[in-house]
Amino acid sequence: MKLSHALIALGLLTATPALGDQPLKVVASFSILGDIVANVGGDRIALTTLVGPDGDAHVFQPSPADAKAVAGADLVIVNGLGFEGWIERLTEASGYKGPVVVASKGITPREMAGEDEGHEEHAGHDDHGDHDHDHGNVDPHAWQDIGNVLAYVDTIAAALEAADPADRDAYAANAAAYKAKLAALDARVKAAIGALPAERRKIITSHDAFGYFAAAYGLTVLAPQGVSTESEASAKGVAQLIRQIKQEKAPAVFLENITDPRLIEQIAKETGARIGGTLYSDALSGATGPASTYIAMFEHNLAALAEALGA
Repeated sequence: MKLSHALIALGLLTATPALGDQPLKVVASFSILGDIVANVGGDRIALTTLVGPDGDAHVFQPSPADAKAVAGADLVIVNGLGFEGWIERLTEASGYKGPVVVASKGITPREMAGEDEGHEEHAGHDDHGDHDHDHGNVDPHAWQDIGNVLAYVDTIAAALEAADPADRDAYAANAAAYKAKLAALDARVKAAIGALPAERRKIITSHDAFGYFAAAYGLTVLAPQGVSTESEASAKGVAQLIRQIKQEKAPAVFLENITDPRLIEQIAKETGARIGGTLYSDALSGATGPASTYIAMFEHNLAALAEALGA
């Protein structure tokens, strides 16, 4: 016993005194956020992601297993901006009393155009004005701008450090290393999109998930469906979009991994625009897919855009 006490005093028996040998139990709401949290938390956390790869968080229905995971968590991390409409009901039903961290805290949200306006997001266009945000019209897809995810990382790191102060240095180092990779990726995306012919920087996607991308990197994005995949595109809206695509000569339409491809295939057929492939908007791919991490997702989407929109 004396030797054991001496070794403990010298710090030779354990390298992680914060929570003993138990990692911090963290729940992230969906796959993209889960990957970001994993990069910051590293091996100091035990991560559960509620909406998995190729899952649609807009229509997610939590299971009893999800409630159990939340009930046992030390920390719950969500995107916010109305993305997880089910999260408050889930935390209440689970009896969870710990902190709920909103990763998008402090970023400037974008607002959506109304359905009859064609769901158009112009490059660099800021539609905020000085009025209060209508919660129902706030675009939650802030992760489509890497600059926002740099802020996500800071918020996540601060939350992990607060929950597990003994591992503060590890979280800070992980965050710094990950932010360096993200900043380099952000520069590559800006350069690649900037090199495309200006008249070809127009795309059509299944639902309106790329407004932040459009504003940050210089695209015009048209979508027949609104911010949430719960709402169906109206016949009027689709007809208007088809007219707009023909008028603006948008060169490519893109499928998304979380949506039914039939509508976008119909639009491609009626407009003559080519299908440029699949973009990942709200969910990562599985581990063996082309978008198994946030960085891989951005690289895949960028390659698909560059190939379809290049002269």
